Amino acid sequence: MSDAVAKPEASAPAGTSARASSLARWLISGPPLLYLLVFFAVPTLIMAFAAFRYPGDYGGLAPIFTEDGQLDLTLESFQAVFSSSIYLAIFLKSLLYALITTLVCIAMAYPVALLIARSPRKWRNLLVLLVILPFWSNFLIRIYAWMIILGPQSLFTRGLNTVLGVFGVEPVSLLYSAFAVIVGLVYVHLPFMVLPLYANLEKHDPALLDAAQDLGANAWQRFWRITFPLSLPGVVAGSALVFIPALGIFAVSDILGGTDGIMIGNVIKQQFLESRDWPFGSVLSVMLTVAALAAAGLAALLARPRRRAACAGCVIRCC
Repeated sequence: MSDAVAKPEASAPAGTSARASSLARWLISGPPLLYLLVFFAVPTLIMAFAAFRYPGDYGGLAPIFTEDGQLDLTLESFQAVFSSSIYLAIFLKSLLYALITTLVCIAMAYPVALLIARSPRKWRNLLVLLVILPFWSNFLIRIYAWMIILGPQSLFTRGLNTVLGVFGVEPVSLLYSAFAVIVGLVYVHLPFMVLPLYANLEKHDPALLDAAQDLGANAWQRFWRITFPLSLPGVVAGSALVFIPALGIFAVSDILGGTDGIMIGNVIKQQFLESRDWPFGSVLSVMLTVAALAAAGLAALLARPRRRAACAGCVIRCC
């Protein structure tokens, strides 16, 4: 009898501990979830609903109900977007710019991240600080600085045109072009590629490289069969951090691109602030949001942790 009575008493602390653990999880995860719900999910739903409404007579949105109390919704904005090839072309150009920016950032950030990861520990924090140092200055000031660098009278542009003139090539204008937009996008988003790559490369076990070297793999084989496959989660994370913001940004293309470098973000800004056609801008925003969520989902799918046996497979293939 005493044992039967003691068991519920012993289980009481376990139940209290479980409730405390559940409460702690909610206290930790609750504020971020609430933030995402209030500042992302709800505005997204409002924007999606605005895409089905009529524009107001003086801009904005028309009343949601007609005078006789009926819900006043329409698909005109969707038809206007998909019936014109202009907006599709701008959207595809934005995807191309974001993709080129991502690839260039990978090519430029990987050596930098690898250098930092293989540097002595006493220098790593300083090198990481140099990577994030541009964030200490204003974003627009840095972009306007590129207007000076790429301007027609800048030392860089004049030197480039001088070299091109030697080979009989006509002078080029760097500012207000697709090249200027790509340069600005790469400059802005490069640290977002370096940091996740460095965080991944720093955790690599040097013993894997030593084992591959003992099995006869040269430096090139060790990189492509061990270092690079193990760094793919960092590559995927950095690609998502670069591609998604680069797809919807409008300040860089607005300042450096002019009319030739217009992106989908510029069109959305124009619809909301200048044309004041909020339903049309909402349709474009929904398209951009879907593309961003698809990119994020693809990145999450590609970044799924692999089995640890893959590491051993990398070493075995080196021989």
